[in-house]
Amino acid sequence: MYRLIYKSRSNSKIGWSSVNKIIESSEAYNKDSNITGVLLATETHFLQVIEGDFDEVNRLFMRIARDPRHDEIQIISFGCVDGRLFGGWAMHGIGIFDFNAELIRDLVSQYGEEEGSVRFPVQDWRVLGLINDLRVI
Repeated sequence: MYRLIYKSRSNSKIGWSSVNKIIESSEAYNKDSNITGVLLATETHFLQVIEGDFDEVNRLFMRIARDPRHDEIQIISFGCVDGRLFGGWAMHGIGIFDFNAELIRDLVSQYGEEEGSVRFPVQDWRVLGLINDLRVI
C-alpha cells in the first residue's frame, strides 16, 4: 500500500463546482483502480492524498501532473504505508472556502496564510493533522 501527497496551485479560482467536477470524474476511475483519498481545496490551491497500489498511484499521479487546471505541483510525500486512512472514500472533497471567518482564522493561526486562505502544509504529518482537524469540524 502506498500513499502520495501533493500540493498544487490552481490556474483559476476554485469553488464547489470545480471540486465536484474533479470528484465526479475521479470516482469511477479510482474505484476501478482501487484508489482512495481526499482532495482539499482553497480558492487558489489543491492538496490531495492518494492511496493504493504503487503502479496505480503512480499512474494516477502522472495523469494529475499533466492536468492543465493547475501548476506549481509539489510532491510532499510518496511512500509505503501500513494501511489506508481514507478507505471509505474513492475520493472525498473538502473545500476550505465556505467556512465561517472564525474557523478560517483558527486554521490560519495553526497552519499559516497563503493568498488569503489557509496555507496547505508541506510536511506529510501536518497534512494528515489538517485533514484530521477538518474531519472534526
